[in-house]
Amino acid sequence: MPNYAIVGASGLIGGHILQELQQQSAASITLIVRRSLALSDPKLTEVKVDFSKQEQLNHALRGFDAVFVAVGTTQKQVKGDRVAYRRIDHDIPVSVAAACAYNQISSLLVVSSVGANASSGNFYLRIKGEVEDRIAAMNIPYIGIFQPSLLLGERKEFRLGEKVSQYLMPLLSPMMPARYRPITASAVAKAMVREANKHQRGVVRYTYSSMLN
Repeated sequence: MPNYAIVGASGLIGGHILQELQQQSAASITLIVRRSLALSDPKLTEVKVDFSKQEQLNHALRGFDAVFVAVGTTQKQVKGDRVAYRRIDHDIPVSVAAACAYNQISSLLVVSSVGANASSGNFYLRIKGEVEDRIAAMNIPYIGIFQPSLLLGERKEFRLGEKVSQYLMPLLSPMMPARYRPITASAVAKAMVREANKHQRGVVRYTYSSMLN
């Protein structure tokens, strides 16, 4: 029975990853969380950790076939505090990846962003690029890095700018380069679960076209 862990199951993509894995009858799913999500499913196990403590993560992430990382925040959620933002968007994925390497986990699948670049002048894209670079250098047999553009789907929190974009961008999508086209969160999640089950090797980056095919 495949044994999966999800970090970020309460988020938009993470929630869809959970749904995809729940549809696999022969799968064991563990949610690595800061606080309980209070979900009722006999196939689910929750493990609460302090993500700032590497030893806790190393202990929590033992014995998995694949680990999914779909964490992220917004400037609004952290009230513009870039240190707090970095702690979530950078430190958690990198610490989880380090735990995967420590435990010799064979597959790590991470949500990043199209345009991620450690040299970018854009704070968000620079953080994502730094995460990609740090993780790609780790000794993990397969690292899948998924780089969506605008995500389509219903979030728990209301984001006016994103809501407007979700209506406008699909209309403009045919005129855009494929990698920048909006994509549903469920499509990203399906691609991540699909690729996790292929037993691949190396660092592989996925953008719009490769996530849909």
